[in-house]
Amino acid sequence: MEKSNRSNLILAGLFLFHLSVLFYLTSTFSISYKEALIYFDQNSVVGLLANISTYIFGQNDYALRVPSIILYFLSAIVLYLLTDDYFKKQSDRVITVAIFMMLPGVNSAALLVNESILVIFLTLLYLYLYKLKSKENYILLSLFLFIDNSFAILFLALFFMALKKKDNLLLVYSLSLFGISMSIYGFDIGGHPRGYFLDTFAIYASIFSPVLFFYFFYSIYRVGLKYEKDMFWYLSVTALALSLIFSLRQKVDLQDFAPFVVVALPIMVKLFMKSIRIRLKEFRFKYYAVAFAALVVLGFNFLFFIFNKTIYMVLENPRKHFAYNHHIAKELSEKLKSLGITQIDASDKKLQKRLKFYNIANGTKYRLSRFRINDQSKKISIKYHNTTVAKYYIVPIKI
Repeated sequence: MEKSNRSNLILAGLFLFHLSVLFYLTSTFSISYKEALIYFDQNSVVGLLANISTYIFGQNDYALRVPSIILYFLSAIVLYLLTDDYFKKQSDRVITVAIFMMLPGVNSAALLVNESILVIFLTLLYLYLYKLKSKENYILLSLFLFIDNSFAILFLALFFMALKKKDNLLLVYSLSLFGISMSIYGFDIGGHPRGYFLDTFAIYASIFSPVLFFYFFYSIYRVGLKYEKDMFWYLSVTALALSLIFSLRQKVDLQDFAPFVVVALPIMVKLFMKSIRIRLKEFRFKYYAVAFAALVVLGFNFLFFIFNKTIYMVLENPRKHFAYNHHIAKELSEKLKSLGITQIDASDKKLQKRLKFYNIANGTKYRLSRFRINDQSKKISIKYHNTTVAKYYIVPIKI
């Protein structure tokens, strides 16, 4: 009981810390063009949640991102509940949740208006309900079909698992759902036919952090050869294999696949802890070295994520910043409002859509451009840490 209370206190501390980090980052982020499309134009679950939140709390960045933040914490809680009998020690569960909450890909999903964090939460919820009742929830699986195309991966993973278990009902049902999902949605695969294999590896490494991603590969390989394969394994292997196969010829949107790869985290922690504990102390050094390297890289990635705007200070081209598409718009709207401008015609229509969220409407009095139009043009500079990251020019439109 004492260990359980200590674990709960540690988790509460982690949650409070991450909540403060996410709310701080929310204050520094602007809505991106993709998020604006989801918010204004697309009929999706995450778009509906964002619209409900802003209707209740007002049209601002905090209200926009609160649904994703809530789903992030619910995912961490469900992961903790899901692994109560997966590990021998309570501390392993806490470590798993702590790593989950620090993963770069999960932190990004917690802030952005997209389907990734919703898919992670619903997948973990499905696994948890299966654990409680020891049977498939076919109603929930059917609902997943109408939520997002990426659940086709879950259906396919269940098909492979049904083959192993010789569960004919699950086999037929999962294969049917997979076929229906593919006929309705397919997968977002675009670009000219060429290999994106290495690009896919690089993105996965950024989602996990490089050291953890290499250990993820080792873990699924090791478990596949030697240990009992569970649903965590089937999900992560199915998602990884499909994304890599597709990437041999086309560009893959890893937003569809990454949520299911992240689910492999308990496998990694369990295998690592088992590898340490079966060895004598004098033979554990290399494992401690790997753990230290993974935590250091993960920690640096986390700090870069928190203080991402400081990166502009060393970038020659601000547009190369990984979060550039989530900056600028809010600060630009504030500067426009300070000039008494609430309507403007932006030459960049993607920026126009983003400004709409901050109540800057499309208008015919002023034009906004990245380039000087004439001598009447008024320059607006957006700076972070005294570094200019964007320049815009405003000019009255003569009627």
